[in-house]
Amino acid sequence: MGECAWTARGCAAAALVLAGFATASGQSLTLGVGAPVTSLDPHYHQLSPNTAVAEMVFGALTQTDAKARIIPDLAESWRAIDETTWEFRLRRGVRFHNGSDFTAEDVAFTLERVPNVPNSPSSYAIYTRPIREVQILDPYTIRFRTAAPYPLMPRDIAQVKMLDRQTHAQATTEQFNAGIMAIGTGPFRVSSHRNGERIEFERFDGYYGTQPHWQRATLRMITNDAARTAALLAGDVDIIDQVPTSDLAKLRTDQRLSVAEVTGLRIIFLSFDHSRVEATPFVTDNDGKPISPNPLKDPRVRRALSLAIDRAAITERIMEGSAIPSAQFLPESGFGYVPTLNPAKADPEAARRLLAEAGFLQGFRITLHGPNDRYPNDSRIIQAVGQMWTRIGVRTTIEAQPWATFISRAARQDLSSFLIGWGTSGEGTNPLRNLVATFDRDKGYGASNRGRYSNPRVDALTDAAMREIDDTKREAIIREATIIAMDDTAIAPLHIQRNAWAMRRGLALDARVDELTRAQDVTPTGPAR
Repeated sequence: MGECAWTARGCAAAALVLAGFATASGQSLTLGVGAPVTSLDPHYHQLSPNTAVAEMVFGALTQTDAKARIIPDLAESWRAIDETTWEFRLRRGVRFHNGSDFTAEDVAFTLERVPNVPNSPSSYAIYTRPIREVQILDPYTIRFRTAAPYPLMPRDIAQVKMLDRQTHAQATTEQFNAGIMAIGTGPFRVSSHRNGERIEFERFDGYYGTQPHWQRATLRMITNDAARTAALLAGDVDIIDQVPTSDLAKLRTDQRLSVAEVTGLRIIFLSFDHSRVEATPFVTDNDGKPISPNPLKDPRVRRALSLAIDRAAITERIMEGSAIPSAQFLPESGFGYVPTLNPAKADPEAARRLLAEAGFLQGFRITLHGPNDRYPNDSRIIQAVGQMWTRIGVRTTIEAQPWATFISRAARQDLSSFLIGWGTSGEGTNPLRNLVATFDRDKGYGASNRGRYSNPRVDALTDAAMREIDDTKREAIIREATIIAMDDTAIAPLHIQRNAWAMRRGLALDARVDELTRAQDVTPTGPAR
């Protein structure tokens, strides 16, 4: 690199990097991840960090590859018997970590457990509710009957990790988090768990599939960007995800490291309080008095707030090119992407006119919440958005919090406006069902609709897309529903993230569009140089 271009702390770390790499064990891998894992219960909380760990420990009937294509896992094959019946043939000889055989009884038990996990802040029931009847034909053949055609069955069932009927019959989320019940069919077993700090794994030699290279793996949660990069440079970890955008250019040119990048499936967006007709807690007039009715229920106000945002500036200056401005849920590669739905240019004057039309010529005050340790540059993004809103007369206070605190408040609908992200499956009904469908516990819809947006037309189209077998017709329905939701500013999309990992030389990673960081995806390419 020539003269050291890092900070003083970074230079010191770089001086130690060769020694750190030299001591790395060929059978051990340490991963530094930027987001905390909130639960080891695979049915408790839909979050990408939780999913990544779940896929190291547990198996599902199907899974997705690095490009989000569906491939077999615990099911060898599947087929639609008729419009409302799917049949899955299970893989024989699969064992759980405790030696129990995996059979159709375990599948039936798992599907029954998913919607009944207490206090789930983002339930997986959305993937199981369509199944009305489970029929076990034999220990390795199972059928699912649905009330209506369900073309997404093979994709949705990939989200449901399988448990052992006998072992997990009375298992609680707390027991999973303690590690006692973190027993699956996956390539690794949990050996220890320090909540919010680290999880240690051992290879499960009874795994049915390709054995991972690593005998041991450690996942360290390093939510501070500078600390994560420093840990890689010092050789304390072998690979990091969520590479800080400010470090990415330097890491790409460091001969001791390699970088893997891919445009991902995560949309970063702003959510609004649609749940309260009267005053919302973090919106006041300019004298600090609550405003009733809730201004955020007015689509003109939401549209004004969205028009005030300069998405290009955020992706160029804050994300440093590691994101793509967006006006919808999906990237161009997604099924249901709308080619005509492009990000609007920031237009503060149009935003002020809309506010005036809505009765807020003098604006109002609002608090914008968000995490400060979950997504790349999350706290900087909300600071920038707050400045943009203030310029149109919406005087904005920013409150950035640690993820665990923030997400609990968002899940309780305590907030008025906030930044959050969603990793889609690459198929449009996934964000429609989760993010903007009317919250319905029985259907499993709206599980992550934390703003409680509700639009009967969006709901009807989402239902229609879920029943449509013909892909061409289904995509057209998804696009129509997306356009309605975006025109209504159900949420305000900001950008699609690019996923980036950095690792010591001698390692390779197949970069996943779903951004999951899993030890089984890391392979050695030769000795570090």
